Amino acid sequence: MQIKAGTKLHSAVCDTDVMVIKGSGDVALTCGGRDMVTARSTAVGEPDAAFAGGTAMGKRYQNADGSVELLCIKPGKGTLAIDGVPLEVKAAKALPSSD
Repeated sequence: MQIKAGTKLHSAVCDTDVMVIKGSGDVALTCGGRDMVTARSTAVGEPDAAFAGGTAMGKRYQNADGSVELLCIKPGKGTLAIDGVPLEVKAAKALPSSD
């Protein structure tokens, strides 16, 4: 699937919707074990048990090298993954201390 910043994607098996924040090119992006789609359709079936960890509203998900970053705009039951590798929640940056 071709992705670019600003693209809105939907899960085919749950309610998860994401917005691409960073990344471009051809990526095998899945949610719940099924390919993400650009047009919302009625969710069919259940997420694969191996990819049913869920997504959380407002959280940013990224791959290990940080080249792809997604913002969850609607939570669901499926786990986001690229090439079968689950994405991790991006950690918040520590704010500088004010002395």
